[in-house]
Amino acid sequence: MGSSVLVVEDDQALREALTASLQVGGFQASAVESAESALSFLATEKTPDMVITDMQMGEMSGIDLLKSIRQKRIDLPVILMTAYGDVSDAVEAMRLGACDYLQKPFEASQLSQLVNNYIPKKVCSDIIVEDPKSQQVFEFAKKIAVTDSNVLLSGPSGAGKEVMARFIHQNSDRSESPFVAINCAAIPENMLEATLFGYEKGAFTGALQACAGKFEQAQKGTLLLDEISEMDLALQAKILRVIQEKEVERLGGKKTIQLNVRIIATTNRDLKLEVSEKRFREDLYYRLNVFPIRCLALSERPLDIVPLAQSILSNNPFVTSRGGMNLSTEAKSKLVAYHWPGNVRELDNLMQRAAVLASGDLVEADDLQFEPDSEIQVEDSLVNESSASVLVNNVQHHEFQLIVESLVKHNGKKKDVAEALGVSPRTLRYKLARMRELGYEIPGKN
Repeated sequence: MGSSVLVVEDDQALREALTASLQVGGFQASAVESAESALSFLATEKTPDMVITDMQMGEMSGIDLLKSIRQKRIDLPVILMTAYGDVSDAVEAMRLGACDYLQKPFEASQLSQLVNNYIPKKVCSDIIVEDPKSQQVFEFAKKIAVTDSNVLLSGPSGAGKEVMARFIHQNSDRSESPFVAINCAAIPENMLEATLFGYEKGAFTGALQACAGKFEQAQKGTLLLDEISEMDLALQAKILRVIQEKEVERLGGKKTIQLNVRIIATTNRDLKLEVSEKRFREDLYYRLNVFPIRCLALSERPLDIVPLAQSILSNNPFVTSRGGMNLSTEAKSKLVAYHWPGNVRELDNLMQRAAVLASGDLVEADDLQFEPDSEIQVEDSLVNESSASVLVNNVQHHEFQLIVESLVKHNGKKKDVAEALGVSPRTLRYKLARMRELGYEIPGKN
């Protein structure tokens, strides 16, 4: 089954529409009408993998709900929705630990994109490797899995680096112990240290009880540091010490905790270049790069494309509820001929669209709507006019335009741009990387 999402929205029509959209996307979606109900749900039900909440609701707001969640779960992804376009509220939410925000009205595709970006990924134990190039990479990974050495996974975004990390863990002696993953780019910079190392009660404002960090949670198992190149240099130094000494101290604590954890790190950057440009510590690079593995782009392993597409279809709850679907010969040819700039993540999104567009149990070539052709000019049924109009405004595009304008104004100087926009250099680097992936032209200096 897919990852679980809790929707918190006081408008019944929008709440039902969001829930239906998430379910079509392959997620298990639950919904409540208030922040108070959300807290009751979190206290009595199994904790979801993500919370999506409206900003303005009744007596308790989405910001209040976020604060309450952060007191107990510092790592639970939370996305806030606002209909008022108040930038100050959005900034406050990000400072308090929200992953991101959505301004109503928004597109259904934007909701799906944000959920896929921030939700912890779950993978099946059966890895699909039909292409000989893929088989060679996974055979190498299987050999090094039996060691306790650290691993550095590189490759483009969406190429399946977390799938590879889980494969290594599952084939190691640590497979019965925890596999803990953290996206270093998705956690706000001021919370990343506490998330990794944990904290004692009273360590900082809002720390109402002690909380174990990711290193502790991964004891005797594997810790995945996803997108480690987005980590601040000062925090890199602290990570290096933990890896070298094999011990950690919680924030606000005095007790040293001995660690038995294998580290797997991922990056979509050239870390050697990052080292030479003084953006990544050389000593940490060599600590992590004991066994380097480059995960292949989807275009480099064409024989995997059709089996992956069929597997995505077969595991989609919306498809299984309709009795299953298969790919036509023409659809398979179209998939193999495409260049896949977004790799497996793009394939996943494409097959979700195809599952909805296909009229029968066979996905035809015309059902495969690649970007930007996927913008179908029909009335969006995600929400009706009475709930939140049509979800059409693209907040992300507006945000990227602000970044582009600031880059032009400051002649490409990223430090000045970050200061002007009120974000950290790490956050700006992450946003620029996303812009490049989506085909935006980045002006000024590289």
